[in-house]
Amino acid sequence: MLRFRKEYRVKGRIALFVICLLFLIFLPKPNRALIASFFSSRCRNEQQVFSRKLTDWIVDYSSSASAKGIERCSNARDIGIRVLKGQLTRVKGNRLYKIETMTHSYPYLTRDGKRLLREIGRRFREKTKKDGLKGSKFIVTSMTRTTEKIKGLGKTNMNASDNSPHLNGNAFDISYARFSIMKFRVNECDKWYMKEALAEVIWQLRQEKKCWATYERQQGCFHIVAR
Repeated sequence: MLRFRKEYRVKGRIALFVICLLFLIFLPKPNRALIASFFSSRCRNEQQVFSRKLTDWIVDYSSSASAKGIERCSNARDIGIRVLKGQLTRVKGNRLYKIETMTHSYPYLTRDGKRLLREIGRRFREKTKKDGLKGSKFIVTSMTRTTEKIKGLGKTNMNASDNSPHLNGNAFDISYARFSIMKFRVNECDKWYMKEALAEVIWQLRQEKKCWATYERQQGCFHIVAR
């Protein structure tokens, strides 16, 4: 901590105040807004609810999703073969989203699936930036699964099934309970806003016939499949 000698204490504090004031004055306006947002405690409650509109059922689109995706993989070796054939591509975290360490799936998607994920990330980034949460990211929790992984997951996840689109490489899950939010102190309003802002982006793409989507309440995620 910076300390001044007693005889210079008042002058030192005045100098620090002037420096901080000049810094704020000459700081570009967008950066001032970013700093203000970072320390803001404002409750964002103007966002509409879209999560309840994501109501697609797997039985209604599983055959179409299967036809557009890859053949099912039995294990990690099969995943590698699909990658070599160009049917699957690796998905890494970037400035749009984070990829969680996965134990029941593999961080690979079809090119259509990866393209859809990036589009969700791009639109979500634009929306949160406009609403004062620049730099915030969502977290992808699951992608392509093998029949081997499905068997193990079925013991803990009631939504895991033999006709899961995750087996076809064009499905992924995004958490709506956890985000990377660019704020000093995150409140419940921020969490609610992020959830519904993400749901709105997904719903818009669903309306554009680019995906199927389901609000999975028990699993805490949005299940999304590229069309």
